[in-house]
Amino acid sequence: MQWLRRLRGMAGMGIAWALIWAIVGGGVMEGIVDPHGEILDMWPQTLAIPGFLSGVAFAALLAFVARRRRFEELSLPRFAAWGAAAGALLGGLALGAGIFPAVPALLRAAVVLGPMTVLNAASAAGTLAVARRAARTDRLLTNADHDALLPVSDGSPEPDARLR
Repeated sequence: MQWLRRLRGMAGMGIAWALIWAIVGGGVMEGIVDPHGEILDMWPQTLAIPGFLSGVAFAALLAFVARRRRFEELSLPRFAAWGAAAGALLGGLALGAGIFPAVPALLRAAVVLGPMTVLNAASAAGTLAVARRAARTDRLLTNADHDALLPVSDGSPEPDARLR
């Protein structure tokens, strides 16, 4: 069951990254390429596919290199470096598969490897920041004085004054 949980986590990371890449990247590219909205918007789905693959690759790498560590123990620069490594790996696989065969090799490498590496590093850093914030919020909610947030019923229909 451990491997099933890891696969579900990898798929979840891929879906989350695909959504973020589609929304943010699609918005940025739409503003650059078609600021007047005159052509069909192809950027969200175009960026969602590599976003999903990048999220899955990063989650697999993270499961391998940081399997017994909590998010509080991981540093942001190292997390971003792991994201960049996953992006460079995927970009290298895309180049090896012969993507953009009519484009010269050096330009092809710059167009594929550069953005994949940078976007993966930024996505990884954002993932760690969100995970740390969620863990901090969870700790706050499970703190010992969470009972102070709950209303105390003394039988009266009046709501508790502490909640106002």
